[in-house]
This record gives sequence, structure tokens and C-alpha cells, in this order.
Amino acid sequence: TSSGYVDTFRHFCQEAGQYSWWSYRFHAREKNIGWRIDYQCVNEGFINNVESSRILNSITGSDHCPVQIIVNP
Repeated sequence: TSSGYVDTFRHFCQEAGQYSWWSYRFHAREKNIGWRIDYQCVNEGFINNVESSRILNSITGSDHCPVQIIVNP
């Protein structure tokens, strides 16, 4: 990227409809109408150490859900 950082989730998943935030209004989460506003970014030199990145959208209790990355030691 031009900034020198890589969005780890997009590096592994280009699929549309992947969100980490949904409004509490209008049953947005149930309808999957959300935004992807939570990120795990790494610099370009480190991206090869990232094994995976995923949005844990099954975790509830907030209008956000976690974004997890697995990093090789």
C-alpha cells in the first residue's frame, strides 16, 4: 500500500459483506448491514508473518466484533 501498511483482513479475504460493526437500530446485524471499521494493520515487511486474519462475527455482546490475527513467531 502507499502508506506502507497492509490491512490484514483484506490481505486474506476480498469477499464483500464482511463487517465488524452493526448499528443496534433496525436489526442491522441480523440483516448484515454494517461497516468494517475495526482493523488489524501491519507494515508491509511483517505481512509474511501473518498466518491468518478473520472477523469473529459470531461473538456478540457489543455493536462491534473482534478482528483476530494469527502471527507466526
